[in-house]
Amino acid sequence: MTKYRSLLAGVVAMAMVSGYLNYESNTMNSYADEKKAEAPKALSFKMKDINDEAVDLSKYSGKVVVFVNVASQCGYTNQYEGLQKVYDKYKEKGLVIVGVPCNQFGGQEPGSNKKILEFCQSTYKVSFDMLAKVDVKSDTACDLYKHLSSVATKPLGAGPVKWNFEKFVLGRDGEVIGRFGSGVKPEDAAFISLIESALAK
Repeated sequence: MTKYRSLLAGVVAMAMVSGYLNYESNTMNSYADEKKAEAPKALSFKMKDINDEAVDLSKYSGKVVVFVNVASQCGYTNQYEGLQKVYDKYKEKGLVIVGVPCNQFGGQEPGSNKKILEFCQSTYKVSFDMLAKVDVKSDTACDLYKHLSSVATKPLGAGPVKWNFEKFVLGRDGEVIGRFGSGVKPEDAAFISLIESALAK
């Protein structure tokens, strides 16, 4: 009888330990899933557009989005023309291009938001969306660019924005799927290929 009770006690103890371990495992998995769900995506942020109106980036959900930090007095400023052509070609298929003025690189975007808008519209006929001027690197970077630059992707990996006209491409799910350097022109084959692939999904 004593032997039977000892055996029963052992079985009960093992069941309790197993139940506890399963509880811990489920709790950790639930916590991990919750943290994953909380991880900010680029389109979860709120900003201001170039007319100083509040804009919720979630309005771009389901689109393929290109965020590009722009400047009016840069050697790459003529990329506005290529960006506009790409936008005109693919906007009906779901492409959005968003210009993000920044004055952190050589002081090449010194004007007010109004002057920036007048310049890019009068000089390059820009019709894609433009946000208000912000910082895109260092501790003062806006939350959007803190997120964008933290994502390890190709061909450029994670890290601070290095210069004007870097291009971040987001898929329809809001995830960063590509990052291209300033020297990569909007008509570059790899850039266009990624956009077309994302639009097809």
